[in-house]
Amino acid sequence: MKKIIIASILMIAGFVQAQNFQGMAVYESKTSTAEFAKGISGNKEITPEMQKQIEERMKKMFEKTFILNFDKSASIYKEEEKLDAPGEQGGRRMMASMMGGGGTHYKNVKDKQFIVDREFFGKEFLIKDSLPKYDWKMEGESKQIGNYTCFKATAVVKVNESDFRNFRFRNRDKKETEAKTETVKDTTKANKTNFTEDWEMPKENTITAWYCPEIPVNQGPENYWGLPGLILEVNDGKTVMLCTKIVMNTKDKVEIKPVTKGKEVTQTEYNDIVKKKMEEMQEMNSGPGGQQRGGFRMSR
Repeated sequence: MKKIIIASILMIAGFVQAQNFQGMAVYESKTSTAEFAKGISGNKEITPEMQKQIEERMKKMFEKTFILNFDKSASIYKEEEKLDAPGEQGGRRMMASMMGGGGTHYKNVKDKQFIVDREFFGKEFLIKDSLPKYDWKMEGESKQIGNYTCFKATAVVKVNESDFRNFRFRNRDKKETEAKTETVKDTTKANKTNFTEDWEMPKENTITAWYCPEIPVNQGPENYWGLPGLILEVNDGKTVMLCTKIVMNTKDKVEIKPVTKGKEVTQTEYNDIVKKKMEEMQEMNSGPGGQQRGGFRMSR
């Protein structure tokens, strides 16, 4: 048995060292909608029937399939194209951009750089920045993912503030208790209802990854990298990305290069743009009658 495993590792390693090596991995991504459902349940205007429909639609939108094409030093990660029902395309594109998806995610582990295109409120951006540094801690645990033996690693990372999957629902009971004990001076402000007040963005998050040394490439889904083997599973507490299929030394080669379309910004600049837009929307919704008072403005 050990001889078979060693032979398999040597064969895969041989593939990777080949000049024109390329591999492909399929990932199923699922994001828990429990937090969002909890937030929806607090809205008195939404009936149980409406809430059920919203939860089912959100669950469908949060279950996605991604394709990772990779070689020895670079990769592209992109959502699998699916046919949308009439009227759903715009909604899917908007939700994808707000939930950290959409576009083509390119990363080069040799140059330690990533480039990803995002569409946000009708504007196209090209985020170009250095790959995040992960201080991976090897946990010494192992498990099987398909036919591959994988090992566990964890890291505490700074949260991407433009990825709405990272939002957490505040403790409603705690919030109501604080509201009762607070002296309200501005009655106009006190009477406003703002959905965004129920949510908060954590500063850090713990990532659990399972990597496979049998596939000796420094790659993984999204921006994850830096382990001695292909990352087959990532869990950040809300979103799980699990590899369901691997093809080594694929016959149909894919051009692994970054996209070039969009306004070039850094990750920090893009986060600031998203934050500004959210604050703008918050201000609009809290105005008289909750009516919109303007559009998305961005200097060129």
